[in-house]
Amino acid sequence: MSETLVIDGAHVVTVGGEEYPGGHVTLRDGRITSVGPGPGPLPPGARRIDAAGCVVTPGLINTHHHLYQWATQGLFAEGTLFEWLTGSYEIWHRLDADVVAGTTTAGTAWLALSGCTTVSDHHYIFPRGRGDIVAAEVEAARAVGVRLDLARGSMDRGRSSGGLPPDSVVETLEEALRATQAAIETHHDPAADALTRVAVAPCSPFSVSRELMVEAAQLARAMGVRLHTHLAETLDEEERCLAEFGCTPVEYAEKLGWLGPDVWFAHAVHLSDAAIARIAATGTGVAHCPTSNARLGAGICRVTELLAAGAAVGLGVDGPASSELTPLSGEMHQAILMARARKGPQALDARRALEMATLGGARLLGRDAELGSLEVGKLADIAVWRIDGFGYDVIDDPVVALTFGPPPPLELLLVGGRPLVERGELRTVSADSAAASGRAAHRKLLQEVSR
Repeated sequence: MSETLVIDGAHVVTVGGEEYPGGHVTLRDGRITSVGPGPGPLPPGARRIDAAGCVVTPGLINTHHHLYQWATQGLFAEGTLFEWLTGSYEIWHRLDADVVAGTTTAGTAWLALSGCTTVSDHHYIFPRGRGDIVAAEVEAARAVGVRLDLARGSMDRGRSSGGLPPDSVVETLEEALRATQAAIETHHDPAADALTRVAVAPCSPFSVSRELMVEAAQLARAMGVRLHTHLAETLDEEERCLAEFGCTPVEYAEKLGWLGPDVWFAHAVHLSDAAIARIAATGTGVAHCPTSNARLGAGICRVTELLAAGAAVGLGVDGPASSELTPLSGEMHQAILMARARKGPQALDARRALEMATLGGARLLGRDAELGSLEVGKLADIAVWRIDGFGYDVIDDPVVALTFGPPPPLELLLVGGRPLVERGELRTVSADSAAASGRAAHRKLLQEVSR
């Protein structure tokens, strides 16, 4: 018989609905059974968690990441995006399944410790003869316990074809499509409580041919999965698209069939009013990655305008190599600051930032029916944050305490009712072993490159 768990006495933020000071959340069999004010019902055999002094939110959803980049943090610190990519590719072309297993363990453990329950990872580098990278990532994420949305990326346009990446890391059109289909058939779980889903995710317009973009979209729609790519991240990209294709990145995407409610773009920093209108009108989503965009000097996404137009917007950490040690909870803080730096103090408030990190992210991944808010029947992916400690205890608004300063201590993190973090400590794998896995991946990759 499954245990009933009652989280009591917390400030419960359902996201998109009511807030309950001193409220409760009850769960059973991995799903939420009750949310509301006051103490929760306590049936015989139920376990009660006293969450006084805490704020309870949905688990955070990271809509864009590159877990393999855990191994190359801190490099090319003054480079533009293209300069950073060019230098990094000379290292990444030595990736293998062992390295990816280690970076996935470290990266997902770090994200779990920041309140993240679902991670969308965009992996697009598959050097030949380096093992089953997709399987290694899926298995490592499963051991940590987060939900993994694996955006199986691809590149078929190397330097010899006018693209940015070296030829050693690109696939042929046929290889990319075949391997992407195999990843979906092997690992994608369409069930509502899935721990692993797969999206189709060609890397970007400057590393992927027109044919691959078109056929990837056809493949995704034939197999009922979602579409993801980088778009409109830098002015360099805009200039390159205008010179090569005679249109802006969003216009190019639309010509290729890449706008729609099954598509989300990473970054979307450089958007005209017309582009924002088309994104919103077509139901296309945007993963906002404020720290990475600032670190690379790419600019600031027009989040205020996107939200005002009705576009779906989530948050993404992006790769650790351009967003070193950034917690997803910290991206709420960064999103608020970036929006207000552009548009003033009413541009983005604490609750809208939390919504982007939860329900907004669920919408991008097509999982808002089961994730992203605290509602009866939804999956019990829940974060409990302690806000009664030093400093946080003088902020009366719990959501401001969560988003305006450093992320508060994580008291509890549940995925489908299963504890991943308790009192700031990982329960599925140890933080020490996860860190060791990341160090080993870093050392192995750099040793491979130095040979």
